[in-house]
Amino acid sequence: MKSDTICGLNAVTAVFAKRPNDVLRLYYTTHQRAYVGKFCSQMAEAKRPYRMLEAPEMEKAAGTNHHGGIAVVTKLRIPAIFDINNPIRGKMLLVLDGIGNPHNLGAIARSAAFFGVPAMLIGEGPGNAMPSDAAYRTAEGGMEYLDLYRTRDIPAALNAMAAHYRPVAAALTHDAISVDVVPTDRPIALILGNEETGVSQPVLEFVRRRVRIPGTGNVQSLNVAQAAAVLLHALTPR
Repeated sequence: MKSDTICGLNAVTAVFAKRPNDVLRLYYTTHQRAYVGKFCSQMAEAKRPYRMLEAPEMEKAAGTNHHGGIAVVTKLRIPAIFDINNPIRGKMLLVLDGIGNPHNLGAIARSAAFFGVPAMLIGEGPGNAMPSDAAYRTAEGGMEYLDLYRTRDIPAALNAMAAHYRPVAAALTHDAISVDVVPTDRPIALILGNEETGVSQPVLEFVRRRVRIPGTGNVQSLNVAQAAAVLLHALTPR
């Protein structure tokens, strides 16, 4: 059975809160013993294994030395395929177009969960990161609070949701407007692109409104995860 390994106390706590039945195994070290009692009880009730490990064993079980003293092996979570006949509806949607670094994916998911974004649509194919051990670790539990979808055709997906969302692409183009003046009378689908090349041309051609973050100009732009946090703070309905 394919699986995910999710490390860190915040991430593991979120998994037990949102999908405890997906947890297959639990590992922890001595310094997390005070926090895992309730998790061990749940594992015992479900008749699933849990063990306290020494540091070398823990690193092997977690597959990384960045485990924070606790890890769970879970059923593989695969984002649902976007259904063009049953489009997403919500107060906001985050769309990732070419985000290839799993750490950026995780950091963006963390910010999205912090600001209460309900769903994230991820471009599928080469150059697009999907949820992974590294992404879950960086998300600090945020991935568990998002409905995840994937698509190979972002413009078609945006078109299917056009009656509900106003698509807005983060871009450095000459016609990009400041985030401060983006209309928020409708739910927004915020599109973030690759750090080096930006939002892909087919998506950019579909989206009428482009947005930027005002800055001093001393550096061209922010890291995409930092930009996501700023944009989400400005655009997410309170």
